[in-house]
Amino acid sequence: MTSETKQDVVIRCDAVWKLYGEAAGALAKGDAGQITDEVLAEREVIAAVRDVSLQVRRDEIFVIMGLSGSGKSTLLRCMAGLVEPTLGELEVAGYDLGRASPQKLIEMRRHAVSMVFQDFALLPHLTVLDNVAFPLRMQGVGKAERQKKARELVEMVGLAGREAYMPHELSGGQQQRVGIARSLMTEPEVWFLDEPFSALDPLIRAEMQSEFLRIQGMLRKSIVFVTHDFEEAVRLADRIAIMHSGRVVQVGTPEELITSPADDYVAKFTRKIPRRQVVKVGSVMVPAAGAVRGEPVKETDIVGDVAGQIVNADGPTDVVDAEGNLVGRIAAKTVIRLLLNEDVT
Repeated sequence: MTSETKQDVVIRCDAVWKLYGEAAGALAKGDAGQITDEVLAEREVIAAVRDVSLQVRRDEIFVIMGLSGSGKSTLLRCMAGLVEPTLGELEVAGYDLGRASPQKLIEMRRHAVSMVFQDFALLPHLTVLDNVAFPLRMQGVGKAERQKKARELVEMVGLAGREAYMPHELSGGQQQRVGIARSLMTEPEVWFLDEPFSALDPLIRAEMQSEFLRIQGMLRKSIVFVTHDFEEAVRLADRIAIMHSGRVVQVGTPEELITSPADDYVAKFTRKIPRRQVVKVGSVMVPAAGAVRGEPVKETDIVGDVAGQIVNADGPTDVVDAEGNLVGRIAAKTVIRLLLNEDVT
């Protein structure tokens, strides 16, 4: 991975551990390198997060995924300042969580970060408008000001006209929209979402994923999104971290994980995802130079999106970069193999 400047990174995890058990504190005082499976078993300590080092870039959607018990939600809660790491260094939006005072952590959660949970967590006795405005109410912002901003966010998430509804009068998808609007009231720099759509039925879930991408396109937040669904991760993520038994097994783009899985565990997650939906033209083209012929495709195009054009062409299709320069060619047989979900790398 290329190195990033401090301005490029909004979250830094360096050798972060989260241990549970009576002996967790004693282990934390020793050498992290000595914390083995045997030591954990002997001391009856559970490692929910194990030696995690990663960076989340500014304005990206960073997805953490894994099966139940993999540590993904615990890691998210460590990042959000809701759970204190046992070992390691963790910096979020400029706050050093290992050295921050309780008051600083409260400040971070009120102003710099926000979180959306799976269960919506709406206040049943408040209207849609008042639920959305609630974070600013807790900060002492006047009613007129907070309701004005709340109305703007209610409209942004597609609930204009439902400001006076109570939570029980809304569908599951509408309730989650309220939760999303409420989480954005404080204009957080970092937006945490813990399996926010997993309780929704498939059609509403797909609709909410689209809504989420639309909002991100407008606001460009730095996002950490937890899910156990790789199809959801592929659709939403700029990059994905796959966790297993508390460890981060691999971090990469959806295309990198599918074409170059680090091990069999990662390969298991990616096996059912059609490569044509993820692989970019530039990854499977043959390099070329010279003049552009015919109607080209872009190296950043997803193969599945331009498959018809390539397959129906008389010969190999030219591939151009963002400036329109020829950088390669792609043959119909390459696309056909991808359509059959075969490896062409």
